[in-house]
Amino acid sequence: MFHLKKLAYSLLLFVFCSAVNAEAIDVENQRDPWESFNRKVFVFNDTADQYLLAPVARGYQTITPDPVEDGLGNVFSNLHEITNIANDLLQFEFARAGVDTGRFLINSTIGLLGFFDVASKVGLEKEEQDFGLTLASWGLDSGPYIMIPFMGPSTLRDGVGTAVDRATTDIAGDIDHVPTRNAMMGIKVIDTRAGLLQAEKLITGDRYSFIRDVYLQRRDAAAGLESSDDSFGEEDFDSFEEWE
Repeated sequence: MFHLKKLAYSLLLFVFCSAVNAEAIDVENQRDPWESFNRKVFVFNDTADQYLLAPVARGYQTITPDPVEDGLGNVFSNLHEITNIANDLLQFEFARAGVDTGRFLINSTIGLLGFFDVASKVGLEKEEQDFGLTLASWGLDSGPYIMIPFMGPSTLRDGVGTAVDRATTDIAGDIDHVPTRNAMMGIKVIDTRAGLLQAEKLITGDRYSFIRDVYLQRRDAAAGLESSDDSFGEEDFDSFEEWE
């Protein structure tokens, strides 16, 4: 079985090479110059999702009690604190690194490996970070928007960031016991997809354009940049979570 790290690098390389060869850059659409190619990948992803992942996620949501579903989501969120801490340090945000370290220690102990988000209740609020945002803080532009097979919306910068994060701070991907690793990854994907079921109701009009615009605006906001599209409010970002 292909290791997740190798798969992430391979998919990123495939998407980049295919997109470059698929069509010339449309200078009038600088953020999505490979839209024709991206739409094909989107149709593939959307078909696989609607016929496989979404039904499984609905079944998971139906049979899993809400407290258990919330707890599992908290566990994976807690594991992501490792990524947050690493990127806080790379951005020289030492105060935020201290907060995220405190969150991880409190939730991993008192919160029973993160099942309960105790840290938020004591005032240590969660803030998402990743290497894509670190690259943004270093002044690197997002680059063209890309739709990655099986992984969803991204940009060249964020695609590289995702590969680096998963290669360096993805604890689940580093588990040597293959059945355990696969089970954790499978549950994480299903739990994430289940969390998006309600948010899907927000999608209106052209699904591809809606998801692209929300993704780009959300990433711009996370990087502290002004977006060229201000059609989505903060409440939309909270409801329409990013696929990771």
